[in-house]
Amino acid sequence: MELASSGEMKSASNSNEQAFGKGPCGGSCFAAPSEGPQAGGSGEPSSSDGPQLPERYAALYRECRLCPRDCGVDRTAGERGVCGAPGSLKLGRAALHWWEEPCLVGEQGSGAIFFSYCPMHCVYCQNRSLAEGEGIEVPDDQLEKLILRLQNEEHATDINLVTPTHYLPHIAWTLARLKAAGVLKVPVVYNCSGYESPEVLRLLEGLVDVYLVDFKYATAQSAQKFSRCADYPQVALAAVKQMIAQVGEWAEVEQSGLLKRGVIIRHLVLPGHVEDSLAAVRLLCTQLDLRSARLSIMNQFVPVGLDEEELVRLGLACKESGQVGVVAPEEYDAVLDVADALGVDEYFWQEGGANKDSFIPAFDGTGVR
Repeated sequence: MELASSGEMKSASNSNEQAFGKGPCGGSCFAAPSEGPQAGGSGEPSSSDGPQLPERYAALYRECRLCPRDCGVDRTAGERGVCGAPGSLKLGRAALHWWEEPCLVGEQGSGAIFFSYCPMHCVYCQNRSLAEGEGIEVPDDQLEKLILRLQNEEHATDINLVTPTHYLPHIAWTLARLKAAGVLKVPVVYNCSGYESPEVLRLLEGLVDVYLVDFKYATAQSAQKFSRCADYPQVALAAVKQMIAQVGEWAEVEQSGLLKRGVIIRHLVLPGHVEDSLAAVRLLCTQLDLRSARLSIMNQFVPVGLDEEELVRLGLACKESGQVGVVAPEEYDAVLDVADALGVDEYFWQEGGANKDSFIPAFDGTGVR
């Protein structure tokens, strides 16, 4: 089947809009901002001197093995592992977000909560300042308040937990409380790197509706070169299988097309590494039942903090055109073509212009307090 051409795409209503299209059978749509949040009722958030993280959750920080880095440090005593995060909750941003796949954004925006720090530290990370710890420390129960505000006052389409892995105890505790109280009405999205422990993910069973997960690398060489985790391919594949087993088949709201349940597997094409991307798509297509998930193939590489010399040293330049730090159209088209050839019925793709740093929000604590 042919991929929908850019001429068939609807016009973006906002010049800062990131365009995601859907693959061969999916038509096309955009994540377009609404006129802004509307006033609405709120839930019953905890008081400022509200509950603290229970011991059974806090204990997971005392010998931290929340991700496959397996550091074993006591974050409650001030020790820091690869992620750099303390045992206290630190957030970079909590606000409506428009730059996700259309089924997560709709007309109201995704309610994105960005967690400071990251276990991956990819050399090309576009959220570098967040990964390095930019943000504000908050009380244990602040996450609950933010979720309820985004849902009830800002009318977010979903609650989107971004780079959450190293704060999973706070997340699991908060979601369990909200679900038990019956006040969480929108889907919860767990937006992660793919470098996850299947055993730890089981703590989220019944709490997460959508997994928005990266699958960055199909080879140990690239994984080690860019993220210093040679075991990434097998670890991420096992994690994605656990996610699919948890949430089951893909389910959308019939009229709006908003996602109620499912797994979206993102792959970012890197300049000069199209063969790695082809291998990643082939691996996913042969190892997973993509009727239960959707691929999202992205061209939005943004070389934050890397100069041209460093990009060349890392091989992040198109081998044919010589373009540095930009995914060339022929590279991206080759990856889309292999998805088509492998019979992927539906996937998300991006039009040109998605690789802009204007799509990277400020992680200055906006909306956190």
